[in-house]
Amino acid sequence: MFSKEEARQIKKEFWTHFAEEYPRKWLLYDTKIKDVSFKFYIDNKKAQVSLDIEPKEDEKRKIYFEKVESLKTILQEDYLPDAIFERHYFLESGKEISRIWVELPGISINNKNTWSQVFDFFYEKMTAFEMFFYEHEEYIKDLEINT
Repeated sequence: MFSKEEARQIKKEFWTHFAEEYPRKWLLYDTKIKDVSFKFYIDNKKAQVSLDIEPKEDEKRKIYFEKVESLKTILQEDYLPDAIFERHYFLESGKEISRIWVELPGISINNKNTWSQVFDFFYEKMTAFEMFFYEHEEYIKDLEINT
């Protein structure tokens, strides 16, 4: 078990090494769609790359999710075969969002021996997600185009 300070230091070291290994600007929050963002996540059980759709208005969240879901076959066949779609995803805080993600199980941020595997996973999966997004960005953004 690690103290809070040790855990904080491990996280800092992990993200610093990742940035050194893959020094590029990721899309993340710069989707130009309010409350729609890409995220990296790692804990002591798994690593994830996700597209989180979290507008406060349920109708907007529903529309954005359905737009991406309408492209599910393309996403899974051409970019991320293992993508998981969940319209009603609940964060630990209890907040409901919609999420599309890929996961690498059996990984721990505390195990430095697996960091390079996680870095490669993050790079490969986020790059694929971004390529998919850029290819279909105009359709996803435009709330006037129905699914």
